[in-house]
Amino acid sequence: MSGRTSSPALVPTVVRLKLSLLRNGLRQSGGRRAAYVASAVVTLLFAALQLLGLIALRGHDHAVSLVVLLMAVLGLGWAVMPLFFPSGDETLDPTRLVMLPLRPRPLVRALLAASLVGIGPLFTLLMLVGSVVSVAHGAAAWAVGVLAVVLGLLVCVALARAVAAANIRLLTSRKGRDLAVLSGLVVAIGAQAVNFGAQRLGSSGLGQLDPVADVLRWLPPASAIGAVDSVSEGAHGVAAAQLAVSAGALALLVTAWTRSLTRLMTSPDGSTLQAAEPAARERRGAAGLGRLLPGGRTGPVMERSLRYVWRDPKTKAAWVTSLAIGLIVPVLNAVQGTGSIYFACFAAGMLGIQMYNQFGQDTSAFWMVAMTISTPRDAYAELRARALALLLITLPYATLVTVLTTAMLGDWSKLPEALGLSLALLGAMLATGAWTSARFPYSIPQEGYKNVAPGQAGLAWIAIFGGMVAAALLCAPVIAVTIWLHVTEGGEDWTWLLLPGGAAYGAAITLLGLRLAAPRTAARLPEILTAVSRG
Repeated sequence: MSGRTSSPALVPTVVRLKLSLLRNGLRQSGGRRAAYVASAVVTLLFAALQLLGLIALRGHDHAVSLVVLLMAVLGLGWAVMPLFFPSGDETLDPTRLVMLPLRPRPLVRALLAASLVGIGPLFTLLMLVGSVVSVAHGAAAWAVGVLAVVLGLLVCVALARAVAAANIRLLTSRKGRDLAVLSGLVVAIGAQAVNFGAQRLGSSGLGQLDPVADVLRWLPPASAIGAVDSVSEGAHGVAAAQLAVSAGALALLVTAWTRSLTRLMTSPDGSTLQAAEPAARERRGAAGLGRLLPGGRTGPVMERSLRYVWRDPKTKAAWVTSLAIGLIVPVLNAVQGTGSIYFACFAAGMLGIQMYNQFGQDTSAFWMVAMTISTPRDAYAELRARALALLLITLPYATLVTVLTTAMLGDWSKLPEALGLSLALLGAMLATGAWTSARFPYSIPQEGYKNVAPGQAGLAWIAIFGGMVAAALLCAPVIAVTIWLHVTEGGEDWTWLLLPGGAAYGAAITLLGLRLAAPRTAARLPEILTAVSRG
């Protein structure tokens, strides 16, 4: 059958395929079905509230600035969605269709039509409609608004498809799975950015968005909404140019998408041919790292822990999230003018959590570690090496965050005490983390998004929150000395002593925690192996 006669039937076939994939996915389990329904209800409810808010903006002097910015953020979300949620739409992977006798152009049309099915396109459609309602004035503007809604929606879905097709080799590799695991970090950072932006807008008004909107209204898909406002203002030539920008972007995205599909469907996958060279480079890098680490048992254990940070998706996600949030909280509070130098301790607390459940990241491979531990002294060496590997990252980073927060607040006189408190808190977190690793170990599933195996959530809560409370109590002496120096007359002249004092206290409490955890670790090796092997 020729491509001309088969292509008209390809669009409904691919759309039905998309619906079948969605339906069969929901049939796998009741939990997945409930999660999908709940997410759909929440998303549509949020979209309805947004729609009402955009309609309420109609007639506002700066409504166009807000909706243009909203469309730009929405387009950015469609661009990054395939990178962080590659499994959200199984039709995003065109390599599953390479064995079928399909031409790229008909396939592009069919996949573009299938992309319009789902909660995301419906959400985007409601946002586009609300944006048009808020800025359209006059019959001509409403007519252009219909075209703007269609263009904006097609640009968004074509952008997602083009990005997915261009990066499909990455998304199906281990690095792609790392990106998916890190999606929670993106959401956390985005939430902080939205919170900061909302506070600024609430205090300064929407007028400060005008300079940004003047630029964004020429970038697709926001340029389509900008065209509606231009027609409302009588600038028909400007509106035509803005519509042309969106249409040209759509044409370029479809062209790039078609070329990526052609390359994917005609080129061999050479990933396995290139596997040996990266492995050789990794071995050379590991050898160089090993020369810098201490000898005996400490060096190999530290190297193994650092490898987990670099290579294991779950461990990497936890580290990157802690690094980012540990910096975002004190810095954003300092920028907003509501910060305190003591917020810098948040970085030490977030990074210290990585000491908790040290054996859980080993999963069932912990049996190899257990075979090397026969006495409490061996267990102490194991825990000490893991703590040292953690300190290689946490110590300089906590110091950097403290100095940066101090510089932003301009309160350099409190730097020694803030850094001393951070080091004391870090030491307390390491001490309690070592003990809870031995007492409350739990398994971390390698597949899926869950970080705790079924039935072990209680252990995780006890280990993390109980350890954090214990760490705060262990820091009480340093906190008490800090308060005493501030309330005592002339005591502030001696606050610099908190830096060496906090560092010494943190080191001492860390060693004490490791000493107390070592005998328990050596005595509970079978129980630890059973607990961490459930995932």
